[in-house]
Amino acid sequence: MRKTALGFSAALTLAALAFACIALRRFNVTLRSARQQVSRENSLAFSLEPVVPASWPAFEAVGTADTPTTAAVFSGKRYLAGPSGLAVYDSPMTAPHRLRTGVELPPAPILALTVAHLRGHPAPELLGITHGAGLLLFDAHGPPRQLLPSAPEARDLTSILPLSSGDLLLGTRHAGLLIFDGNQLRSFSPTLAHLDVTALAGSEADFWVGTRDRGLLHWHSGELDSLDTNAGLPDNTILSLVDSPRGLFAGTPLGIAQIVNGRVNRQLGRGLFAQSLAVQADSLLVATVDQGMTSIALNVHSQPAAFHAPSGPEVTTLISSGDSVLGISHGSLLRRSEGGGWLTVLAAPPQTVADSNVAALDFSPDGRLWIGYFDHGLDVLDLATDRAHHLEDDHLYCVNRIVADPTRHTMDVATANGLVLLDPTAATPVPRQVMTRRDGLAADQVTDVAFSGNGTMLATPSGVTVLTPSGPESLSSFQGLANDHVYALAADPASSSAMVGTLAGVSIVDHLNVTASLSLRNSSLPRNWITAIARVGGTVTQPVWFVGTYGGGVVQMDAAGHVTRLDTPAPTAVINSDALLVTADHVLAGTLDGGLLVYNRGTQHWTQITAGLPSLNVTAFAARGGEIYIGTADGIVRLPEQALP
Repeated sequence: MRKTALGFSAALTLAALAFACIALRRFNVTLRSARQQVSRENSLAFSLEPVVPASWPAFEAVGTADTPTTAAVFSGKRYLAGPSGLAVYDSPMTAPHRLRTGVELPPAPILALTVAHLRGHPAPELLGITHGAGLLLFDAHGPPRQLLPSAPEARDLTSILPLSSGDLLLGTRHAGLLIFDGNQLRSFSPTLAHLDVTALAGSEADFWVGTRDRGLLHWHSGELDSLDTNAGLPDNTILSLVDSPRGLFAGTPLGIAQIVNGRVNRQLGRGLFAQSLAVQADSLLVATVDQGMTSIALNVHSQPAAFHAPSGPEVTTLISSGDSVLGISHGSLLRRSEGGGWLTVLAAPPQTVADSNVAALDFSPDGRLWIGYFDHGLDVLDLATDRAHHLEDDHLYCVNRIVADPTRHTMDVATANGLVLLDPTAATPVPRQVMTRRDGLAADQVTDVAFSGNGTMLATPSGVTVLTPSGPESLSSFQGLANDHVYALAADPASSSAMVGTLAGVSIVDHLNVTASLSLRNSSLPRNWITAIARVGGTVTQPVWFVGTYGGGVVQMDAAGHVTRLDTPAPTAVINSDALLVTADHVLAGTLDGGLLVYNRGTQHWTQITAGLPSLNVTAFAARGGEIYIGTADGIVRLPEQALP
């Protein structure tokens, strides 16, 4: 009887164990299925293909302003990258092999480089994140490849962190944190989606995510913590991160936080705009925007630690490379010695022009090309000798527009600090006159210039100022303008009428009187914000205009104010300020991120061009001798007008 009971008990135990095993197996299958389901739901469509070099149209670069912003050492070679593309140096003594943005590479700047061995890939590769074109992969042999997410918001990368598993963390500007495992691209976690990520640092199970406005996020052991100004950060905008045995250092516009064991230990370098960080021995190196390169001694335990700006080159970017610290200064690659000095690794190539972020273009009567920059003054470039004369001061700084003045015989430069008139015939142009609000302008900032039968018209954020023979007169919303913020003007010296584009619509002006204003409320305008206007036909008394908008592409308008939608390939494009050019055969429109729109006036057909451009942000135009000059956020290119579609 006892044996029977024991046997029955053993059978029950075995049955229970079997049931538990079956239940555990089913649970694991269910859990794995659930994880796979979640992974599939969070996965993002993408392509991973070789980059196909652009073969048409044949744009030719004008001027040279190669300003790298990042660097890496890979397979015994040195790499410099930035808005202009990638330069590969086999040795400091040989010329580099170049992969140009918009030609051999997609038309997007490279923001950062790193070396990683991705899961499923045969060997380590050089990786480059881009502003708008996803991830670039460079190996030692074949052509570069591009990992391009289908969702546009997932293509705009800001930061990268390789993990020891072979996975890759990718920070984006709008899609939060992504992870790529060599086969699948997905959102890392719903809690880290839809963030504006700025920086990444850490390891597989313990990493930090810097954000644009939410401070620091800490992922560890499957949990998410956050640090902000209430927890001791100098600012909630994180510009840079560097991990070290002394803790994590987070750079912000107002200083640096040292973080130890998940908490802010102390603040360093208060007031420093810490855009780039590196740790070397007992020093924290800080590259700032306008205060030079600063060194902070970490073995000083005062609050805050003392810092000083050593003499030497102006280093704007710091890169940790093994046991070394590299720096970029005005296009040169430097290495910091143990004694604190800087040694030149690669010297900057000769530069023709001062900058590449072009905001305005025009030709002076003598054939020189005048180039205005977003925040770097202007260059006067002699195309025959490829030499430029640079002008920059308190007024000639942020250039909005350059036009040749037919009445004064000057070059009129509209800037954020006034209207500057220069002599175009001088070998070394110098300002002849500077006009600001003290001289009768509605505001110091001038955004556009046009010439009508009433005088020179100036667009400002406080209305329109007209320089008449009897003195300046101004129009504002009080006199009927659609809005005081005026961005675009179009006029004809033979006519007293003009078009005024504002933040809230278009106003038609005749003899210094506003005769009509059009907006979304009373017209077919697709957007109220008007960015560019150009006359494309009609007569002096009955002109026809093309009107560029912010987010509504280009529309047509007649003198009576009737709006006609145009069948453009980019109906929701953002047209850049004053980025319209009219020739006898074409109309060209520059967009913020969609490249070049070209209208053939004979066939009335639109074409969108992105291939071959150094940037999809097309900002300015000029034409001379049958050639079109195109300014972008990354330099100038030209091509014969007959090469346009």
